[in-house]
Amino acid sequence: MPPTNGAIDKLDYHPGRPLLQDDDSGEHNSGRPTHPTGYAGSFFEQVAEGIVDRDRRRMRQELIRYLSFAYAIVACLCGGSITAYSLYDHLFQSRLHYSQLRVNGISIAAELGLYLPVPIFGYLCDRFGPGRPSLLAGLLFGFGYLVAAFAYRGGPPPDAGGQGWPFGVMVLAFAAVGMGTSCMYISAVTTCAKNFGRGKHKGLALAVPIACFGLSGMWQSQVGSRILYERRHDGTRGDVDVYRFFLFLGVLLLAVGIVGAFALRIIDEEEMIDEAVEELEQSGLLEDSEFFRRGYGTINERRHSSEAEADFLRREAEGRKARAQEDARKKTWLLNEETRLFLSDHNMWWLAAGFFLVTGPGEAFINNLGTIIGTLYPPATSSTQIPTSAATHVSIVAITSTIARILTGTLSDLLAPATTLHQHRQGPNSLASSLASLPAAPAATRFTVSRLTFLLFFSLLLSLGQVLLASGLVQQHGERFWIVSALVGAGYGAVFSLVPILISVIWGVENFGTNWGIVAMVPALGATVWGVVYSAVYQWAAEQGAGRGGDGALQGVTIVEDVLCYGKDCYAPTFWAMAVCVWVACGLWIWAWRGPGGWHRRGVTV
Repeated sequence: MPPTNGAIDKLDYHPGRPLLQDDDSGEHNSGRPTHPTGYAGSFFEQVAEGIVDRDRRRMRQELIRYLSFAYAIVACLCGGSITAYSLYDHLFQSRLHYSQLRVNGISIAAELGLYLPVPIFGYLCDRFGPGRPSLLAGLLFGFGYLVAAFAYRGGPPPDAGGQGWPFGVMVLAFAAVGMGTSCMYISAVTTCAKNFGRGKHKGLALAVPIACFGLSGMWQSQVGSRILYERRHDGTRGDVDVYRFFLFLGVLLLAVGIVGAFALRIIDEEEMIDEAVEELEQSGLLEDSEFFRRGYGTINERRHSSEAEADFLRREAEGRKARAQEDARKKTWLLNEETRLFLSDHNMWWLAAGFFLVTGPGEAFINNLGTIIGTLYPPATSSTQIPTSAATHVSIVAITSTIARILTGTLSDLLAPATTLHQHRQGPNSLASSLASLPAAPAATRFTVSRLTFLLFFSLLLSLGQVLLASGLVQQHGERFWIVSALVGAGYGAVFSLVPILISVIWGVENFGTNWGIVAMVPALGATVWGVVYSAVYQWAAEQGAGRGGDGALQGVTIVEDVLCYGKDCYAPTFWAMAVCVWVACGLWIWAWRGPGGWHRRGVTV
């Protein structure tokens, strides 16, 4: 007889059936009340399905994260085409009859396009993601290189005795190429910084795409000199075919930018923003913030009512829309606040000033490799007797730069002192400040090397290369020029790797695109200044050599066709001055690190 008191009888259990089952049939009715709330089996199935869905979502996110990283490497491997400028700059002189000042004017236009808009492109990456800047980069590259190709094919401009396109068209084309380079670079690096910048391998995650950016000039210069070359009358290989080379770069980079619009994605950005907002709220730095006075997160309240389902769905849709608007407002507020904190930090300006003093000379050396090599031997020397070439040294600079970037990124992860997230937001009332006031517990110490130590060491290597060149060590000894190229390439690459790593470590990754864009803008001024200085010294030495009949009064300076200069004095004063500037930059960085109010005094780990 079935129990009447609601207790479970031994016959109520049937193997293979749910524990809680509604059964209206009289055959299995035990007299217990039915349970319309659901089955235990269904509940556990839903839990299991939820776990599986969560794991699938996490796996999908990780897959997207690493695919984005891989494509960022591809974009950087292609996007640094401007570093191959030395491969064909001398052809602008010989084929288009441009003066040295005009050749440097083109490179300066590219440098200005490369660096000045970086904050704008970084802002776009932070606000709208890296996809749109990647598409913009492809369009700029396509326009710039295609216009440059047809301008080169047209021959010398009218003011140089030809019937080709005006000189200003080539300047405009390379300004577009520079902007495309900047846009593709910042979209790729920002993707890597935000996806991996909070992990323990942030240095390597930034160093790899930055290193690949330097490699692009190497492989592209080899393609130009070994595949897309002109044939001499005797059938041997001549100079790069600039027209075909520009067409190749334009089509390639247009395709890379278009694909990047879909392949570059940032994962878990909402979580990153929420953590940063919470840390700022607890820091004690924002008591007067308008955002916090208005409050955030208050729209998540849900009223329970017995209204009709249509009303409930309408409220749900409005709530989702309001939450989306609030999330957008919160993100905008946070990024604006991060920019304010970054610009108000005086040590940032010392870091940027040193970056200006180091990268300007490095850029000028790379852009003028072809003409520097041309000054090493007298004009009567045949090209077959010169034991080196511009393409070779573009590759040497690219290889050493790449090795230095990967090496510094890896070593900074392994040897640099451990850092904490949001250390630039640690205000007087923050949890981190409170914990720091407590007596420190004894902890195991490990050998550490500051990222600033790496930065200073490689900067001095760069200055050593400049000193060796200025001293005349390689004059008429082109086989020694690789030493200069290797030292300058290693120092230049390491600086361009370590400075963005420092920015991500000190000021976080939430606003990395804008912050790095602001600092990355200063090499434009440095490249412009040193490009003009090098051109002026080169032209002065050439004119002095011509004025004295090429008698060697300026240590063998000779001028040919009023544009080409040969001799040590064509470059030595410039590179002595460059070395001094690098030493000044090292002093500024030491001040920002160890000086009054420096990072060491403020407890910021670098």
